[in-house]
Amino acid sequence: MSHGFDLNSPLVCEGIVGDGCGGGRIFFVEAATLYAYDSQSESRMELLKDLDGVVFISKKGCIITLNFEDEIRHLDLSSL
Repeated sequence: MSHGFDLNSPLVCEGIVGDGCGGGRIFFVEAATLYAYDSQSESRMELLKDLDGVVFISKKGCIITLNFEDEIRHLDLSSL
């Protein structure tokens, strides 16, 4: 894959076009960093670092949920 991540990975989720924030982008964790990938421009933007231990990510509206082994954190994209 040219973008370098597996869409079936638990560390990858897609933003739905029209959902409020980041629609159409792909969000993924790589090397303990959360990125947003824009397939149209083929660019990635770093959103958050030091995410050691993330086991699953998901997105609904403007909120990305980061599931760690022992806690859940929420990132509000509208605050960025």
